[in-house]
Amino acid sequence: MTNFPWSLIGAHVPVSGGLATRGLAYAAEIGAEAVQVFVTNPRGWATTPGVPEEDARLRERADIPVFIHAPYLINPASPDTAVAEKSVASLRHALRRGAQIGARGVVVHTGSAVRGTRAQGLERMRSRLLPLLDELGSSVPPVLLEPMAGQGRVLCAAVEDLAGYLDALEWHPRAGVCLDTAHAFAAGHDISTRAGMRTMLDRFGEVVGADRLRLVHANDSKTACGSGKDRHENIGAGLIGSSPFAELFCHPVSAGVPVILETPGPASPHAADVATLKKARRTAVGRW
Repeated sequence: MTNFPWSLIGAHVPVSGGLATRGLAYAAEIGAEAVQVFVTNPRGWATTPGVPEEDARLRERADIPVFIHAPYLINPASPDTAVAEKSVASLRHALRRGAQIGARGVVVHTGSAVRGTRAQGLERMRSRLLPLLDELGSSVPPVLLEPMAGQGRVLCAAVEDLAGYLDALEWHPRAGVCLDTAHAFAAGHDISTRAGMRTMLDRFGEVVGADRLRLVHANDSKTACGSGKDRHENIGAGLIGSSPFAELFCHPVSAGVPVILETPGPASPHAADVATLKKARRTAVGRW
């Protein structure tokens, strides 16, 4: 059996009590090899400074890759000027915090036009996000653009949508992609079989290129393929099922890319999901 690059498997972890103190303890409890954190309230605009001691502990753990998920409210394509300004400020803060904790990327949802055409939304996004990427450059981690589930007037849901989005950003070198399996399923990619997962990843390679994929969110789905609804489920308990996830670990596009779970907790089901993916990884890459 062919050996493939080893993808680390982790989860979004709670940080109440300290980014490192709580987050790393939870990671150890569930067997996570990588972590994703919020560095501020994910449902608000207020920004908070870090705690230097906590930040340093995360930076020092080179064996555990850290990613940040930016607040959900961020929408650089918004027609509302106030929302757009807050979005840029919030993302700038998340990126700077990413540098402070040694994060490998900052995940942000690709946003919605809200009203008007997709082209108008893409132009608004470009006018706000491109200057930010140029401003911060390599002093901060890359932005990891996460396509959404297809609800409303989102700018990016199906894999094919990423081409136009990255075109608008001139394929900026600091713009990577975070691919969420539940979102892809809701957007119409039937990944409920390994063949289906393979087809979706093949298409990603054709449209975007494997070098842009920096993170995978591995989530099962409570809702049907093409539903446009973002409802995560534990691995194997939803409509995607557990077997297709093995493809992530041996497909040329995703092999070696860190995998983060965003499935329902608490620790016990999270640990079970981590164990399920580790078993799939061992089988897929031929390393025991």
